[in-house]
Amino acid sequence: MVAETIRKFLGGADIAVNGDRPWDIQVRDERWYRRVWREKNLGLGESYMDGWWHCRHLDEMVFRLLRGGVDEKIPFGLRDLIAVAPSLVFNLQSCRRSRAVAERHYDLDNELFFSFLDPFFQYSCGFFEETEELDRAQEQKMELICRKLHLGPSDRVLDIGCGWGGLARYMAERRGCAVTGVNISREQLAFAERFCQGLPVTFELLDYRQLDGRFDKIVSVGMFEHVGYRNHRRFMKVVQRCLKPGGLFLLQTIGNNLSYTGCDPWITRYIFPNGVVPSIPQIAKSVEGLLVIEDLHALGPHYDKTLMAWNRNFQEAWGRLRERYEERFKRMWEYYLLSCAGAFRARSLQTWQIVMSRFGSEAAPFPVRG
Repeated sequence: MVAETIRKFLGGADIAVNGDRPWDIQVRDERWYRRVWREKNLGLGESYMDGWWHCRHLDEMVFRLLRGGVDEKIPFGLRDLIAVAPSLVFNLQSCRRSRAVAERHYDLDNELFFSFLDPFFQYSCGFFEETEELDRAQEQKMELICRKLHLGPSDRVLDIGCGWGGLARYMAERRGCAVTGVNISREQLAFAERFCQGLPVTFELLDYRQLDGRFDKIVSVGMFEHVGYRNHRRFMKVVQRCLKPGGLFLLQTIGNNLSYTGCDPWITRYIFPNGVVPSIPQIAKSVEGLLVIEDLHALGPHYDKTLMAWNRNFQEAWGRLRERYEERFKRMWEYYLLSCAGAFRARSLQTWQIVMSRFGSEAAPFPVRG
């Protein structure tokens, strides 16, 4: 009965079980049906890691699954409520808990990340304007950020969540800015300091809540997803406090169409602990009376291309990575990259670049687009 129902749901999204099209699901273990019915997204991801099913074009399957609303048809039960409850009761992104994502993801292994990233180590959406090359797309993304912030040599810039220092290096080299980068990942900062040696760039192992000082421009790329809805307002208060009058703040973040208090359970368990993808209403509420939204630029389809490029690079690098990681890890990582690509393709996930100025400041420079 469960197997028949799931096959019917999938068929409504033009996905067949054991069909011959690239996006059809190949079931290798019949226990898969009940596991997915019982555990939903978590069961789907874990059963892929365990080899219970396979799909040649997993990204396209996820795109069709989401576009067809299959995820909304399987009933929500008590097990799901228990999984969501902690985010409703506790601040899962407090100073102490925020270290979890650094320790379990960003501190994993630089060689793993560098096997699929570009030469500036940009672990966020590129800008594929008139290019299909990842390296070029990431340079265009960084240049777009510089242009939107109207960066010049006299600017003192704060990079909140600076990763491996690629954007800080780009801003310092191309625009002559003095950059301060803050992060809570020790592994990333250790590399960033070497990567930006000799440039007017400094780094601090610091939670954003501990920030002080005043800056002409502030940027935060791919970090706001770890802040959590309980802390959105506090984050924006820090930005407002640190941004000089007349300055600009650029936020690049993955976005949700709906306002949630938690994240996909599989992503939470295996990739980004305690992450919460914000919605436009949540962001707008957090800046009310603090910052003015000057420009909003949607980049969602570019993240689909970014993730597909990352997966191609990861697959090519697996020959040298397999000595350090098991096959189950490989399936986990490709499920992460390809399922997220499918979600962006279905427009279930978004990416936004949002430029803001201080509330009550003089008029901001004219917004740059494209």
